[in-house]
Amino acid sequence: MRILHVNGFNAEEKKQKIQDILKNVKDAIVTIVSAMSTLKPPVSLANPEDQFRIEYIKSIAPLSDFDYTQEFFDHAKKLWDDEGVKACFERSNEYQLIDCAQYFLDRIDSVRQGHYSPTDQDLLRCRVLTSGIFETRFQVDKINFHMFDVGGQRDERRKWIQCFNDVTAIIFVVASSSYNMVIREDNNTNRLREALDLFRSIWNNRWLPTISVILFLNKQDMLAEKVLAGKSNIENYFPEYARYILPNEATPGEPGEDPKVTRAKFFIRDEFLRISTASGDGRHYCYPHFTCAVDTENIRRVFNDCRDMIQRMHLRQYELL
Repeated sequence: MRILHVNGFNAEEKKQKIQDILKNVKDAIVTIVSAMSTLKPPVSLANPEDQFRIEYIKSIAPLSDFDYTQEFFDHAKKLWDDEGVKACFERSNEYQLIDCAQYFLDRIDSVRQGHYSPTDQDLLRCRVLTSGIFETRFQVDKINFHMFDVGGQRDERRKWIQCFNDVTAIIFVVASSSYNMVIREDNNTNRLREALDLFRSIWNNRWLPTISVILFLNKQDMLAEKVLAGKSNIENYFPEYARYILPNEATPGEPGEDPKVTRAKFFIRDEFLRISTASGDGRHYCYPHFTCAVDTENIRRVFNDCRDMIQRMHLRQYELL
């Protein structure tokens, strides 16, 4: 939203983001090489002589004020090129790894430059755990929007209620690609099932009987990658997928979209709609959208669709429509 409607990020803000991006690089390589020995079965380096690089990476893992030296980037780059490390990365659904790991590890040579300035795509990919409540105000066509961003982790949810007073709509963002992943809090609960349970609790909340939900089925790019790779079948995590029949209105999002991808994304959509229609009383509605948050044009189109919808909700809320 900042890039689209709030003039983006200025030079000073981009400079401040560099530390977050560097931390993403560090966290990514530390997490991957640390997982190699804990996976079942474990993964070994393709080049065992590089074991000393892993020891170096593990030694800097607990350092919060780490100075990102060229030595660090050399070790990280060399390890990322190792086929054993890549094999461990391919099994990242078995441990907790930030989504932007591959993106920034592939760009080590750019990030390590002294004159590095993040691109808009770098800023969109940068992962910072949301803690607390962040507000963004912007204006589109003389209409003022006031948006709250709240953390989705379990210990953050108790803070939400203070944001729900007098809101027009709730934007519920779910990672569609998380069907084969577990949540950070207990390393056991399926992430997508957790999102479905959370959606159900919001939809049925007695304090929100008239607040509609705009559902962003996000990370469609990553969902497509997983489905087409064929390594993690959805039916292994959601057995009901084997019996799922694509609805008549389902159409590919892009020309040439693989039918397997279309079926997967509509299945996930319909899991949420099943909740909203099961207990819907006509006082609030669920509006689903397939999104890719790192694609600004996709978000621009989706927000333009949502903008008129939000205005109608606001008018209806105050009985002006």
